[in-house]
Amino acid sequence: MSNFGPAAPILRVADLPASVDYYTRILGFTIDWEAPTITSVSRDRCCIFLCEGDQGNPGVWMWIGVADAEALHDELVAKGAKIRQPPTNFWWALEMQVEDLDGHVLRLGSEPIEGRPQGPWKDMHGRLWAHKGEDHWERVE
Repeated sequence: MSNFGPAAPILRVADLPASVDYYTRILGFTIDWEAPTITSVSRDRCCIFLCEGDQGNPGVWMWIGVADAEALHDELVAKGAKIRQPPTNFWWALEMQVEDLDGHVLRLGSEPIEGRPQGPWKDMHGRLWAHKGEDHWERVE
């Protein structure tokens, strides 16, 4: 039987030193190890490889569970993070979107807040969509 470990996404970056600086200084990650074209950064149990080279393409989206999306939002805003969408309540999580220097989007979510209405979803083009029940969403103009 094979046992899988946690996934460690590999994000292609244009400028490795600038990306490492953003992930450590702004997003609060620490450096695990460094090599000439790849660096491993982590925060708590989340590990991400930043790679300058031919692995992947810009614009990857990833979901990361966090303890408190609203507190993390306040922390990241104070440090100058690029917040794509502030914490918004959905049926699956209280989730925010943070963008890095290369357009990768980190969807950071904690438990949804019961009784709080579900907000609009921001897609990859920056358009908002409102949930209209079941699997139906309508674009918000």
